Amino acid sequence: MPNSPAEERFELPITIRPDDIDELGHVNNVVYLRWVQDVATAHWRSAATQDQQTDLIWVVVRHEIDYKHSAKLEDEIIARTWVGTAGVASFERHTEIVRKSDLSLLARARTLWCPIRISTGRPTRVPDEIRKRFSVPSNE
Repeated sequence: MPNSPAEERFELPITIRPDDIDELGHVNNVVYLRWVQDVATAHWRSAATQDQQTDLIWVVVRHEIDYKHSAKLEDEIIARTWVGTAGVASFERHTEIVRKSDLSLLARARTLWCPIRISTGRPTRVPDEIRKRFSVPSNE
């Protein structure tokens, strides 16, 4: 059992669909971004309380992604995510996309998310209870 949120890794198996494949015969780069969002959303839904999920949704304000190796239609994929630091109005999350057969790193991403209060549709501060559960202290 991890000792802190920084050590927690949430994993989501991914099935590659035929329409994920581009003209070069591998998964299109845009699909990796979809997987980054899919694993983040799945983690939020599995770990946040029902009240938190009813109160907040998250939107991406920044993606940084490094593509390391390509994936093919027959590959089994695992998306792995973990939390980073939370600022006043943004939240950092890290993601790795790996091939299951050899655990080869296919892509690595760092994403900044902004919480949106569902009742207003407007950005809000990262609530303290979210910061405590879903972020790690800043090194600064």
